[in-house]
Amino acid sequence: MSFNEFYFLTTPVGFTTLSGIIGLLIGSFLNVVIYRLPIMMKREWRNDCLEFLELENDDVPTDIFNLALPASNCPNCQAKIQPWQNVPVLSYLLLRGKCANCKTPISARYPVVELLTAILSIIVAWHFGFGWQAAAGLVLTWVLIALSLIDLDTQLLPDVIVLPVLWLGLIASLFTIFIDSSTSIIGATAGYLVLWSVYHGFKLFTGKEGMGYGDFKLLAMLGAWLGWQYLGVIILLSSLVGAFIGITLISLNKHSRDVPIPFGPYLAIAGWIALLWGKSLNLYYFG
Repeated sequence: MSFNEFYFLTTPVGFTTLSGIIGLLIGSFLNVVIYRLPIMMKREWRNDCLEFLELENDDVPTDIFNLALPASNCPNCQAKIQPWQNVPVLSYLLLRGKCANCKTPISARYPVVELLTAILSIIVAWHFGFGWQAAAGLVLTWVLIALSLIDLDTQLLPDVIVLPVLWLGLIASLFTIFIDSSTSIIGATAGYLVLWSVYHGFKLFTGKEGMGYGDFKLLAMLGAWLGWQYLGVIILLSSLVGAFIGITLISLNKHSRDVPIPFGPYLAIAGWIALLWGKSLNLYYFG
C-alpha cells in the first residue's frame, strides 16, 4: 500500500467508506452467527445432558456443524450457495430475494442485517475518526448487533460472546481506550449487581422472574467498556424504549401479555447510544 492510499484510508471519508464496506462483510458473517450459534449451543447442551445422565440417544446429530461448516445452502432444496450468490446485499437484489435453484423466497432479514451493520459502522467510524477508539467501537457495535438478534430469536444472551467481550473491555481499559481500569472494573461490577438486585427484588414481591441472568452479564459488559458513569443513562434509555415498544405491541395485539419480551436488545441499543453520546446524555439527564 502506497503512502497516498494509506493517507486516504485515514481521512474521514476514506475511513468511513472502508468501515462501511467492512461492515457489510461483517454483517454477512453476523447472519451466520445469529442463526448457527443457538443451534450449536442447544446441541452441546443436549450432549452434555445425555452424558451426565449416562443415556444413549441415536437421534443426536453427528454431522459437523459450526460457524464455518457446513457451507451455506438453501434450507429448502439444500442447493449450495455459490460465492457470487453470497455478496452482501447485492446478491439478494440480483436474485430478487429468491433461491437461484428452487426460487424459494429468502428472508429479507439477511440484507437488512448487512445494511444495518454497515450503517452503524459508518456512524461509529465518522464519530471517532481513524484510531483505536473507532476500532474498539466497531467491535462493540458488531457484538451488540449479534446479541440483540440472538436474544430476539431465542431469548438467549450467549456467555460464549458476552463473557469474552466483557474481558476485552477490561483489557481495553488497561490502555485507556475509553476509560481507565478502575472505572471499568467498577462499571462491570455495578452493572451486574444493579440488575441482579432488581431481579431479586421483583421476584421477592411478585414471585415472577422479570429478566434473565444474561441481562446482568450484558450490562456488566457495557459497564466494563463504558464505565459506571454511563450505567444510569443506559438503564434509563433501555427501560423507556422497552416500555414503549412493549406497550405498543400489546396494544396492537402483536404480543401476548404472558409472553416475555427480551430486554437484551434494549440494553444493547442504549449501550450503543451511550458509546457515542453518553457524555452529552449524562449532562442532559443528570447534569
